[in-house]
Amino acid sequence: MSIMQLTQTIHIVSPTQSRPNKNFVQPTLPGLELEEQVSPKVSNRQIAEVLSGIADLLASQNGNPYRIQAYRNAARGVLDLPEPAADILARGEALPVPGLGQRLHERIAELVQLGSMTFSNGLCMQTLPTGVRALMAVEHVGPYTAIRLHEELGIDSAEKLWWAAHQQRIRQLSGFGARSEARLKAAAEQMLRGKKKLPQEEHENVHLGGVA
Repeated sequence: MSIMQLTQTIHIVSPTQSRPNKNFVQPTLPGLELEEQVSPKVSNRQIAEVLSGIADLLASQNGNPYRIQAYRNAARGVLDLPEPAADILARGEALPVPGLGQRLHERIAELVQLGSMTFSNGLCMQTLPTGVRALMAVEHVGPYTAIRLHEELGIDSAEKLWWAAHQQRIRQLSGFGARSEARLKAAAEQMLRGKKKLPQEEHENVHLGGVA
């Protein structure tokens, strides 16, 4: 089973907020010394927002549905806690959230302690639509780009990718521009030349997958 793993980090509290510069000493008058800075406590709502956001991100990337549900269940469970999760973890106790796995429990503890959470997300290639996997065979087209092109423009082959670029429809998508569109067109053209299936421009009016 082919899986692409990516690692991302979500921050709530910037580390600089709780780490004063030890190399800088400012003279002060007696009684006006700097007070020790205390990191703000991460609230249950903040934890739930992070967990819910990760679930939405994984869902948008066609992630594992069970993992997505686990993050959403954890978000609801944290919101239902009768006291701050930070206080529970500070006592060395496990969070009383039904169905919360050990790994996700550790991620929440990391979020509470550091103000950030690092998580990995992966795409199981066999679960992607055939058209998406076909697009990924084209140079410069990764899994998430292929998913967007497939879902937003109905592109499921190198030929349709070439036509979409030729008709300047890819640059209309958020995050794409003329340069990235030209790069995709050149990559699709290179693949089609190898297969001797390069489209002829006089057939430009054909409808591709229901998209004119």
